[in-house]
Amino acid sequence: MDLQELKIKHPLLISYMESKGYSRHYISYIEREIKWILKKSRHYQWKTYDDIYQTYAKKWKNKYTLANRRRRLLVIKRFALESAMPDGSRHAHRPSNYDFLCSEFKDFIDTYRHAVKSIPEKSVRTHKCVEYAACSFLFRLQKQGLGSLEQITERNVLDVFNHDDRLRQSCGFKSSVSTAFKICAPFYPTGICSKVISYLPAIVNFRKNVQYLTKDEIKRIKSVLEDAPTLSLQNKAICLLAFYTGLRSSDIAALTLEQIDWENDLICIVQQKTGTSRVLPLRAIVGNAIFDYITKERPKTSESTIFLTVNAPYRRLHTINLSMISVTIMKKAGIRNRPGDRKGLHLFRHHLATSLLENGVEQPVISQTLGHQSPKSLHSYLGADFLHLKECALSIECFPVKEEVLQ
Repeated sequence: MDLQELKIKHPLLISYMESKGYSRHYISYIEREIKWILKKSRHYQWKTYDDIYQTYAKKWKNKYTLANRRRRLLVIKRFALESAMPDGSRHAHRPSNYDFLCSEFKDFIDTYRHAVKSIPEKSVRTHKCVEYAACSFLFRLQKQGLGSLEQITERNVLDVFNHDDRLRQSCGFKSSVSTAFKICAPFYPTGICSKVISYLPAIVNFRKNVQYLTKDEIKRIKSVLEDAPTLSLQNKAICLLAFYTGLRSSDIAALTLEQIDWENDLICIVQQKTGTSRVLPLRAIVGNAIFDYITKERPKTSESTIFLTVNAPYRRLHTINLSMISVTIMKKAGIRNRPGDRKGLHLFRHHLATSLLENGVEQPVISQTLGHQSPKSLHSYLGADFLHLKECALSIECFPVKEEVLQ
């Protein structure tokens, strides 16, 4: 492995990072990493950058230390092999179950990937979830000693589900595996796909009760969003946007300057989850908050997405960043601080749906507002529509009940 070019050119990398505003600490980490690699290369006689990572894995057992060094190594690798400068994004590739599959099982996944290209009505995210489940399913079969689809028996399939308590009751996992084999069935005329589907266990689809915001919690959140002096303009704009529009975190993170129609007070987006277009009204309280953030707090950059990281290099926020913003709001409001309490932005989306239901808005209109593709997607919100649920309650006047029961 020739590292001479890295030794000569690495000052260019350091200069670039300094010009782009990377923190002094991060730049020093990259510089020290390069010097360590150059110093130790003779001793370890690495042939590839993957060999360097294997050395890391042996030397540093702490997962956080290893993860940080892996990210720095990737920056160096991309610079050395591709002359690619860092852009603030994470490009680390973590080995997936697909990487460990045998050739026939990999061919099955490749067949699925090819087949779904002709199914535009399903989102990319849905395809990825199905593919992930299929890879996991085949990898578990492979660990049983199987190397081909023809070897799969009912006992093998049932063992996959019975040996994992999470899968034993996971209707979603079973449904995704079934979907993958249904889509691939035309490419396997022997009928093996139908046979595997018939081996899948019957699992009842139980819906969990979704946590919702109480009226007192809503009052406290509004108070924080409107009056908290220490709340950043970015956090305020993001939470008001989620609260009054019901946008998903992925759509808020991907929102661009061009998608705000200021003249007509509209938000025009293409949903990240479904790939469908959606037009929403831009309320004054939301528009003012976004405008304040853009004009007073947003970094001066050519990046098109509205909400950016606070520190350079500036890039779009990820959904995990938005989740932490929601947690901050809940903390300031003094609510949902117990373990297990739901704190994400989806609570705001849930609140919008139940508010519309309580005010008698027709379900198709609510589904359209939330950007649902299927009317069934609204079912999970119906359990918090207490106003209409009370109308379904039956009187117990005709049933004898002991007095102490009601006390």
